[in-house]
Amino acid sequence: MATKDYVKRGRSTKPAPIKAKANPKGKKAPTTGFSTKWAALAVILVCGLIAGLFFLSGTDVPETAPVTPAAIIAKPQPAKANTNALPPKPEEKWRYIQELENKKVIVPVLTPKQVIAEDKPTKPYLLQCGAYHSQAQADERRATIAFQGLNSQIKVSTNDKGTWFRVVLGPYKDKRLAMDDQNKLQQHGISPCAIWFWE
Repeated sequence: MATKDYVKRGRSTKPAPIKAKANPKGKKAPTTGFSTKWAALAVILVCGLIAGLFFLSGTDVPETAPVTPAAIIAKPQPAKANTNALPPKPEEKWRYIQELENKKVIVPVLTPKQVIAEDKPTKPYLLQCGAYHSQAQADERRATIAFQGLNSQIKVSTNDKGTWFRVVLGPYKDKRLAMDDQNKLQQHGISPCAIWFWE
């Protein structure tokens, strides 16, 4: 029995075309590169821009005919209001300006004894740095003041709002001394401290 050559028989002289892989989801394969349609549009736009610039640079500005005095026709122009002029000054409605200008201030003349008596207060000053309903809060504020090297005391007073524990420093003969301690305490965050007359 003769053997058949199936290999030579099934061969063709043309190469088989390469089949594109089937997209299982049915989507189009993404295109890469720049589309020729957009490239042609870009070239047209650039050529149009160059042509327009060339045309504008080559055109001359049209010359206007010289204007003769006979050609000018005088047109009546409306009278312009002076915009820089100020409006008239309004009439003064108030009388206090004239009263203040004509008012005389009488300063009393004090004798040296009266000046000394007014400069010196009749009562000493105190510096109050808190008023609390609780003795414990007053003690805590007093301890904070003691850390600054100043002595304070707690004065107890009662009024219609209840019992108050006031933390006070003093008495001070001069108000300036009370203000010095007030500034010192304020620099260390202890405030507000008010200056009152000693009672």
